[in-house]
Amino acid sequence: MRYLFLICFLCMMNISAFAQEFKYHTVKKGETVYSISKDYNVSEEDIYKYNPDSKNGIEESSKLVIPLATKDKGMPAKTGSPSLDPVNFKEHTVKKKETLFSLSQQYNVEIDDIKRYNKQLFSKELQKGETIRIPVFRTLDRVVAKPNNTSKEEIRQKFDKNEVREHVVLPKETKFGIARKYGLTVKELEALNPTVDVLQPGIMLRVGTNVSPDPVVLLDKNFKFYEVKPQETLFGLAQRFHVTQDSILALNPIIEQEGLEWGMVLKVPNPEEQDPENWVTPTLTSEAEKLQGDKINLKDSLSNFSPKNLVFMLPYSLDKVQVDSAGTAAYKDAILDDRVLRISLDFYSGAEMAIEDAKELGISSEVKIYDTKRSASEVINLINTKNFNNVDAVIGPFLQSTTEAAAERLRIKNIPVFTPLSDKEMSGGNNLFIARPDQQTMSNTMLDYLQKFGKEKNVIIVSDAKSFEIKNKLSQIFPAARSVNAVDGYVSETSLKRVLLPATPNWVILESSSVGVISSTVSALNRLLRDDLDITLFTTNKNDSYDNESISNEDLGKLYFHYPSVDKEYNLEFSENFIKKYQEEYGVSPNQYAVRGYDLTMDVLLRLAASKDIYSSFSDYKGFTEYNENKFLYEPQPGGGFRNKAVYILQINPDLTLQIADDSQSNIFREFKD
Repeated sequence: MRYLFLICFLCMMNISAFAQEFKYHTVKKGETVYSISKDYNVSEEDIYKYNPDSKNGIEESSKLVIPLATKDKGMPAKTGSPSLDPVNFKEHTVKKKETLFSLSQQYNVEIDDIKRYNKQLFSKELQKGETIRIPVFRTLDRVVAKPNNTSKEEIRQKFDKNEVREHVVLPKETKFGIARKYGLTVKELEALNPTVDVLQPGIMLRVGTNVSPDPVVLLDKNFKFYEVKPQETLFGLAQRFHVTQDSILALNPIIEQEGLEWGMVLKVPNPEEQDPENWVTPTLTSEAEKLQGDKINLKDSLSNFSPKNLVFMLPYSLDKVQVDSAGTAAYKDAILDDRVLRISLDFYSGAEMAIEDAKELGISSEVKIYDTKRSASEVINLINTKNFNNVDAVIGPFLQSTTEAAAERLRIKNIPVFTPLSDKEMSGGNNLFIARPDQQTMSNTMLDYLQKFGKEKNVIIVSDAKSFEIKNKLSQIFPAARSVNAVDGYVSETSLKRVLLPATPNWVILESSSVGVISSTVSALNRLLRDDLDITLFTTNKNDSYDNESISNEDLGKLYFHYPSVDKEYNLEFSENFIKKYQEEYGVSPNQYAVRGYDLTMDVLLRLAASKDIYSSFSDYKGFTEYNENKFLYEPQPGGGFRNKAVYILQINPDLTLQIADDSQSNIFREFKD
């Protein structure tokens, strides 16, 4: 839907691509806002928006204004936004006898969440062979609570073999406090005392002998006991209780000794007794970020509030978009079949959001949009015929030939040109800003990371004949590293087992673009994990071969796969306002191009508002800027111009979440590894 909206906007048409329609609904007996929202395929929030009194309840025979889901030429209905956003989706082809319940169990999601992203399931049953989207929600850290599946009988037998003692219940004691005092989970305490349901002072309980010096009754109301839930993480707990991870560890040293376990009883701050102004936002990373300097926040330094003049030069090729007599763009042919057009529209939709958000900071903009038609000659024509005298920055074009043409002809006016998506080497002069790091920059950043954190690790370099150059660089950094060479496009489990060490962090650096080499290495390392080996996988180049279906993200996650990346996943809490606004405007979550459009445009506007011009901003502020998914650190290029050198080192966790890697605390983290 957002594509039609933007096409119509860009074509300067006076016709709305999707006029909102409404109807009155008379409430019947037994109906609820929820049931009515499902009948009309809209969200409850949309009904409350137009009927605010309905939040207090609805009565039979009352009238509600219903915003009808809009449809156009086979496009999906626009519905309200969910309250919790997935970070990714999996596609699942329905098999015989599968149900929504079985899929919810298989993927650990709610049935309503499956329906929310597959609207047809509100009105019909699953069909064998149909493909549905399964939302994947974020968990926040790799320090995940390990399941404790021991049965009550096994617990009793375990303690029968060891010495147990008795504990007399005191007034105000709880199962949580007693379990914590003796290093038990509540489940273990209940298994040892199956006949005790409600605690009463004076009752005798069987407990373990590992007595903690902590009191069993919390007299300080600033703290409370908390039982760890399945799949909870150390970072998630820090977020829940608004403290740092170190604070959780300090209050509960048992975590460092035994790891985080499901059912463990922790002492935590009581949020109800804390001043929200003193709440702490925990972070995942510290040392890794310092590899690229300090982060700067330009919002703290705004001083130049004169209107900014931006030009977007984007490869729409609108002259090729067919328009029918009703004035509606031919959606399927013109957009779905044209990847460059889709990317351009997504990018500008995010840029438009940044322009609006910048207005709230006092930064106003005059924006012009020019269609390059993917032609260098058209770019030259635009520059010759349009007025660029007061332009502060040009964002775009996307393609190399059009970018070079724009930068070359705007160099005399010293107008900065930001090309957002290409990482190719380009000519054009000192006014050209390449906003995407190239592969060499990403590889070098990973080499810096490995050199910083790879000390005292057993480093293994796995490579093929084509990767001799990067292998030589790695060998210079790690002279004692062991090497495993691929033979006939394959790496054997035996060759890997010979170089892995027990009770030692094994860092395996995999350098190859061969699907066979990558697949065989990843599979073999996963099998070797069964030998209780500590293995982490790295690469300096996560190439397209890693997307092959023979290499599963689940296997990479078990190895905490580390790789360099241009962007990261946006943090749902940090980006909440942007995501919510985008969903309200377009009815979908922003994709990577929309987020990049937002981040780059916001960075340009903030630089213009924090300094006299773009060039001055780099001398005025040293360090990198960061937004939803992207960060920017421009450095001069040997041939002229500037390139973004800011790169993320990401890791995939066993629960398939992504996070910025930081091995400054790797020894602690390894103790938590499943």
